[in-house]
Amino acid sequence: MPNSETYTIDVIPGDGIGQEVVPAAISCLDEVASQGDFSIQWRHRAWGSEHYHATGRMMPEDGIEQLSSGQGILLGAVGDASIPDDVTLWGLLIPIRREFEQYANLRPNRTLPGVPSPVGDKDVDMVIVRENVEGEYSEVGGRFHRGKPDEFAVQDAVFTRAGIERVTRFASELASSRSGRLVSATKSNGIIHTMPFWDEVVQETVAQYDGVSLEKVLVDALAARLVLKPEGVDVIVASNLFGDILSDLAAAVTGSIGIAPSANLNPEGRHPSLFEPVHGSAPDIAGQGLANPVAAIWAGAMMLQHLGQQDAAARLERAFTEVLAGGTKTADLGGTASTESFTEAVLTSLRNDPS
Repeated sequence: MPNSETYTIDVIPGDGIGQEVVPAAISCLDEVASQGDFSIQWRHRAWGSEHYHATGRMMPEDGIEQLSSGQGILLGAVGDASIPDDVTLWGLLIPIRREFEQYANLRPNRTLPGVPSPVGDKDVDMVIVRENVEGEYSEVGGRFHRGKPDEFAVQDAVFTRAGIERVTRFASELASSRSGRLVSATKSNGIIHTMPFWDEVVQETVAQYDGVSLEKVLVDALAARLVLKPEGVDVIVASNLFGDILSDLAAAVTGSIGIAPSANLNPEGRHPSLFEPVHGSAPDIAGQGLANPVAAIWAGAMMLQHLGQQDAAARLERAFTEVLAGGTKTADLGGTASTESFTEAVLTSLRNDPS
């Protein structure tokens, strides 16, 4: 019987270990799709630092237009020591996020079997919702008197009522589907304009959701809580900068940034969303078969969930969780498995799943 649904997904392996973990994720996604009633048409894009060295751009001038006809984007990693980080990031990932209004960055963090946590035996299951297109990561500002003794830089944060409202609505709906507990990260005791505004709009928005409780926590105190009592946190909503920092901290608390996935969502589905592992390009281990593919595979599962393939997403998560529980781990988790052997173990688990 022919597959009833075909999804067009753009693939940007990018740099470093992205070239290794993305193929691993694709093989797992193709396997789980073959067990269901859908298929994936992959459109491979050789964009990233090599493209920059050849053309002076991280992606073609019409790159956004090329991606716009797809239903999702799978990204590996971006970063090359020979190119400034702001060039690689602002040349590829940030334009995609902003042009496609991917305003909700979703970062799940939970303890996985076989993955030791540096903070001990704690049962962690939290989701961080990061505002993804405005806030502290704005283009407003500049450098002045470059190279002179009185040189200075100005960077303006941009917070809009509409931007805060929509990401808070997303986080509130997520919290209502879980425990009903939502924490808002702030720093309104020190940042006197944008953060009090953030607090006000978040509070007004959450008040529209029955059954969702809001706790406002200063970001420094929240960082300490994520280390000391991470099991007590469920859903966090945070600005662009605070969400970025807290989500990496949460990933480390649950064992390794190598297992952390990320979804850059346009929740309304007017544009494609982008899914990626959180880790960087890791040039120190690139090409050695040492990269941990869990984050990329998990990001693929998040993509399936976003596309409405809930059963397939659950199967894929169950597969890599089962492999970890069985003791197969890459070097960053204290194991000896290669990228390829770990991926093969996940594929075997998928094929043996009776559901």
